[in-house]
Amino acid sequence: MYEPIRTKSVHSMAALKPDFPHRSRAEELDIRLAGHLTALLTVTDELRALTPDPGLDDAAERLAGQAARLRDGHAPLRAAPSATEPDPAHVAALHQRAHTLAGWALVVATSRADAAVTTLAAERLRSHAAALGIAA
Repeated sequence: MYEPIRTKSVHSMAALKPDFPHRSRAEELDIRLAGHLTALLTVTDELRALTPDPGLDDAAERLAGQAARLRDGHAPLRAAPSATEPDPAHVAALHQRAHTLAGWALVVATSRADAAVTTLAAERLRSHAAALGIAA
């Protein structure tokens, strides 16, 4: 009644020679975490330009160091700040964005058991929460 299948399954042929590289879960988490840290670094650089603070300078250097470590020594690209005058609403929006990014970095760093980045992300989360006047 049914004719037998005479060709190999598409799935079995794909298993023999994949035509695209596969990454492990750890590699995917490293890429995602480096992206969150680079985005947080960009917002931190913008805040540093608007409200100079030695704490932000230190945080930016630590963020750049951790992002470079996750990217096999390649330093993250640093954007030039776009704003020149500290508008309170803009600064608050930047702190809110940085708070969100630090939270995302904290989640990924915790899932990959990276103590250094977990500590750094938690510090940044608390710092931006304090700047916003919310409990972290």
